[in-house]
Amino acid sequence: MRHLIDRLLGAPHWPSVGLTYALGLAGGFGAQALHLPLPMLLGSLLAVGAAAVGGLKPFGHLPQAPQKIRMVFVPVIGIAIGGAARPEILAEAPRWVPSLLALCLFIPLVHFLGFRLLTATGRVDRRTAFYGTAPGGLVETVQMGEEAGADVQMLAMLQFLRLILTIVLVPVAFSWMEGHAVGSAAGAAVAGSALGVRDVAVLAVAAVAGALIGLKLRLPAGHVLGPILLSAAAHMAGWTEGVPPGWLLAAAQVVVGTSLGVRFAGMPKGRILAALRLALMNAVITIGTAVGFALALAPLTGEPVRAVFLAFAPGGLIEMGLIALSLKMSILYVTAHHLVRIILAVSFVRAFGGRME
Repeated sequence: MRHLIDRLLGAPHWPSVGLTYALGLAGGFGAQALHLPLPMLLGSLLAVGAAAVGGLKPFGHLPQAPQKIRMVFVPVIGIAIGGAARPEILAEAPRWVPSLLALCLFIPLVHFLGFRLLTATGRVDRRTAFYGTAPGGLVETVQMGEEAGADVQMLAMLQFLRLILTIVLVPVAFSWMEGHAVGSAAGAAVAGSALGVRDVAVLAVAAVAGALIGLKLRLPAGHVLGPILLSAAAHMAGWTEGVPPGWLLAAAQVVVGTSLGVRFAGMPKGRILAALRLALMNAVITIGTAVGFALALAPLTGEPVRAVFLAFAPGGLIEMGLIALSLKMSILYVTAHHLVRIILAVSFVRAFGGRME
């Protein structure tokens, strides 16, 4: 059995993996005790990330969290997001058109501003700055940047830190606006009835089949988008009204946060700090511009300013979806915009990346 598991998940050092997840869980509970926003996600990320940067080696190995374990839990978040779908969403969707069109301006604007800012510092070359400031498509932009001859390590850190900073700063900003921590307790929940056998079966099919279809069709973030679509279809068809229980969503957040934190393992501290300064400057531009677009577009969409802001904030589809779940706000609106954002960001990079010299 162990050989089968190793073949499916790679061959990590399992005692180190267990301790890494235990550290992530402890970080989540610690963040919850401190009433931090989205505690299970941020607490696990910060705890494991700090251990990785500090060079902690449980059982002689750096912190480990196999990414394939993350792939098992991410569909849970997808079916929870899809659980917000109701038939009346079809009547609301046409109001999203102005903000979806505005993304066509927002993406090249923030990318251009970030690119010019980073090149002006003289700390990175033009290729690395261009691919490192793309507001979406972390995996795709790193791959394209590597093929173009960018500094891959710095590029990966810039993109990863963009994601991390957005994940950290957005919940903190919402907590400040709300006057209390958002997403406390399980960190995400949507209304739903108690799960029966049929509900469990429908959600399980949506999670597994959705992930397989999404990956097979190579959809953006297919392992979460597929479950979102199948879960939304099942809820709109009336096959189920259930959503995953809070404890399962909390577990998924710990797995996601831990898998993000371990990516700092083995990175030179000096380069992390340099990339952090550059990524923070870029984050100020992208988040500040997102606020401006939110204020301008909210009256046109019928959505609250904070929902439009969350739809434009350049974090990950999974992580921004979790924040939307925590705040119980326009979940499918936010998700649809992040899907379009990723597609536009990657398309823009592909169209103009060849002009970098």
